Amino acid sequence: MKNSITITSILQSMLTPEEVQRVVKLIGYEDKARKFTVYHLLQYWCMAALEQWGSYRSSVDYAALCGLPVVHYSRFSTKAAVFKELFHLLVCKCNREARRKLTFPKELLLIDLTTMTVGKTRLPWAPYHGERAGIKLHVALRAENGQPLQVVETLGSKHDGPMSEALAQPDYILVMDRAYGKLERLDHFKTHGQSFVIRLRDNVHLEKPHALRRLTKPDSSVIRDITCQLGTPQCRSTQRHRVVMFRDFEGREIRVVTDLMQVTAEQIAQIYKARWQIEVFFRWIKQHLNIPTLFGTTENAVYGQLFCALIVYVLLNWLFVAAQTSWPQHAVLSFARFSRLFLLQNLPVEWLIQIQRVLLQCTSCFMN
Repeated sequence: MKNSITITSILQSMLTPEEVQRVVKLIGYEDKARKFTVYHLLQYWCMAALEQWGSYRSSVDYAALCGLPVVHYSRFSTKAAVFKELFHLLVCKCNREARRKLTFPKELLLIDLTTMTVGKTRLPWAPYHGERAGIKLHVALRAENGQPLQVVETLGSKHDGPMSEALAQPDYILVMDRAYGKLERLDHFKTHGQSFVIRLRDNVHLEKPHALRRLTKPDSSVIRDITCQLGTPQCRSTQRHRVVMFRDFEGREIRVVTDLMQVTAEQIAQIYKARWQIEVFFRWIKQHLNIPTLFGTTENAVYGQLFCALIVYVLLNWLFVAAQTSWPQHAVLSFARFSRLFLLQNLPVEWLIQIQRVLLQCTSCFMN
């Protein structure tokens, strides 16, 4: 049973070769290969991300042990352009059941970015700062299930702020750090009905503050709850916004701005604290899925590797959430430990049985 549950077997349950071929045709790519198709490359990339293969050359040897076709390493980077579409197709599938279980009118959408940098000679097409080259992944992460909803890739020199508008979703409450708190953007969100909780920069002036009535809760971290305009006369918001000030677990004062008026200040503070999940997501991705080791240097190869790493995360996270049930104490696992044991093929028997059930249900559901 242990040997039957691998990342490739899970991938086959979620993305069939026929679906991959449809995506290939949709984006206009002509796959002429017979022995090494796009689907084979998808399997290679996912295994490389999970098992942290060190390079294209070494992956040829590892692939043979995993039962994958043996090909020359120079063929690995030729078909990476389709992986972004495959990633978003997989995200739609994995988020489908969670949307059915949604009980609140709006859930939290955490928006942030991560930057991968290398020497500028490795990626001359991606200038960043000084002697460094880099690329950014702008991510919108669902707080409810820890799954990415949307990912946009850009060069490292691309400014962070405007990407939040591209990732905005009116059905969600956006939760973002201070890099996204431009005053014109806050007015735009409020005017167009986009709910948000965004941290303010420390130097933003609060104009004409008006305290809101609130019940003081014991042991509350909230310092102040007001409405005001933001900025100086030279650059000021046209709308009045709600600003909540509270202290974090280290005692530092945090100021967040929001359009939410029907929730308590304590709830606003909790919403912003949920943003830490996306930092944990970035750290897990970089530590476990071999993103810092770039196999290729072309734009096609780099983005292909990154999106396959995200595909592996989505699969593992979906499987972890779907397989959780009322475990006995000895079988309870964190996501990090689940990932390690999955890689070592050493998951507890209870998890293996439940995973088999989930995969069977998943296969029958998608066939219907």
